[in-house]
Amino acid sequence: MDKAKITLENLGYNKFFESNRENLGLTKYPVARIVAEYREVYRVRNIEGEFLAKVTGKHMFTAIKREDYPAVGDWVIIEELPENKAIIRGILPRKTILKRKYSNKQENQIIAANIDTAFIVESMDRDYNLNRFERFFVLAIEGNITPVMILNKIDLISKIELDNRINKIQNRFASVNIIATSTVTREGLDDLRNYIKMGETYCFLGSSGIGKSSLINRLLQKDEIKTREMSLVTGKGKHTTTTREMYFLENGGLVVDNPGTREVGIADSDMGIEGVFDEISQLSKECRYSDCTHMHELGCMVLKAVEEEKLDKDKYTNFIKLKKEAEFYKMTDVEKREKDRKFGEFVKKAKNRLKDN
Repeated sequence: MDKAKITLENLGYNKFFESNRENLGLTKYPVARIVAEYREVYRVRNIEGEFLAKVTGKHMFTAIKREDYPAVGDWVIIEELPENKAIIRGILPRKTILKRKYSNKQENQIIAANIDTAFIVESMDRDYNLNRFERFFVLAIEGNITPVMILNKIDLISKIELDNRINKIQNRFASVNIIATSTVTREGLDDLRNYIKMGETYCFLGSSGIGKSSLINRLLQKDEIKTREMSLVTGKGKHTTTTREMYFLENGGLVVDNPGTREVGIADSDMGIEGVFDEISQLSKECRYSDCTHMHELGCMVLKAVEEEKLDKDKYTNFIKLKKEAEFYKMTDVEKREKDRKFGEFVKKAKNRLKDN
């Protein structure tokens, strides 16, 4: 992207953000977009260039949770200072948000904000896992973001095996777009590049070592993101991305790279689960009981569909797992302790019964 000709629209700014800026009375200062996040410092960009920025002390004092702080992709109000520095004086309301939950933490973690499309990358090596893709799919739908599946490293499998996997994916996720790629043979890279539009923001998600940064480097047509050499033992790239950062393509598209992750906890994701598992949601309307858990009840149409092999068993199993996880995260700490207490009592009684026998 030519920095000399950049506009706010090139950076993804639109009527949604301008309307909120006017409604909040924040037109006194310029806007900028968060393009990288470091420890307590942000890199922001607007038509004037790039600045290193910090939030105000007042904002730090009034912020209640992590979501109150800026994230990559956010539009913020800044006050420009000398030496390409700035102060962040406010965050504009987010159009979309991508967030996840850590199992050992109460707060959500924001992955990125104001994303239009989430590229969920799955590698064709032994790390291939559709259940994990389904988790990212839920996060995207919950955040009002369009998910697209990238099957990367297709050079590692045969054409027949690739076609079989695509057929299985289409049976399980009927409406998702799929792009098959390889940074080695460069297959599918033009398809990926053509999918990306000017002024739109795209986020790459997936585990470590699946080739997200390498794909972005191919799109940038230079090794801007550092990756280590391929491990000859595992056949996986060793990912060194440790910060979230936005990159600018020649065609005007904006892409965000993220550190790879093994843990993909879903948070407050009822809408996302309903959207991803729409088939199950429709079946549940015909269940005998309105509060059916779809686990053991008589007259459950979801269980019936699984038994009759009209519903994919793996999809059903993952649905139950994600539903339980979402319900657990919505519990308060007191409710979780009470649940743990009751489970402890159950285990104790069970042990006593075994002793008596």
